[in-house]
Amino acid sequence: MEAYLELWRASGAEVHPLGDAVQVVIGRDEACDISFPDDAQVSRRHAIIERLPVGWSITDLSSRNGTIVRNERLISSRPLEDRDEIRIGRYRIVFCSPVHGSRLEATATAEAPPELTRRERDVLVALFGPARSGELFTEPASTREMAEALFVSEAAVKQHLAHLYDKFGIYEGDRRRVRLANEALRRGAVHLADLRQPPADR
Repeated sequence: MEAYLELWRASGAEVHPLGDAVQVVIGRDEACDISFPDDAQVSRRHAIIERLPVGWSITDLSSRNGTIVRNERLISSRPLEDRDEIRIGRYRIVFCSPVHGSRLEATATAEAPPELTRRERDVLVALFGPARSGELFTEPASTREMAEALFVSEAAVKQHLAHLYDKFGIYEGDRRRVRLANEALRRGAVHLADLRQPPADR
């Protein structure tokens, strides 16, 4: 059985099969796929339910009074799950899906970056020096290149790198600078998009 909507009107519930539909527009205009012409709280084109490759989603079409899903006002599109309740104006709509199964767990967030000193942060940014050229970032800066960029000795850079390796849990193995760069990006200590901006004058 395909997904369907339960439309709760004053006269009771009615079923609206979604069938092979790709989009279902909901609004006060009688030309909408689902129309609530007697409710002034509903905008002419209020919301749209769309079929995506991974399921159904709902989007508010900048309506005056908003669309409520799971007791929360829609800010952007959000996926629909079986028995989700949608409120538009005075009306209640229940999304029903024949595919039952456990709801997906929330997406796991990456581990937060460690606390860095200002100089460690400078060294970490210098590690991404090649990214500022606009070329594809494939290899982090060498110790010498970082030292030249920061106007410090290579020994000082190596000392800060040792602290960074420890803080990011990179204790041994080859290509530690590459692994450090990857961990810094993964954990949000630096953002490659920001690094592509030209450095500010000091």
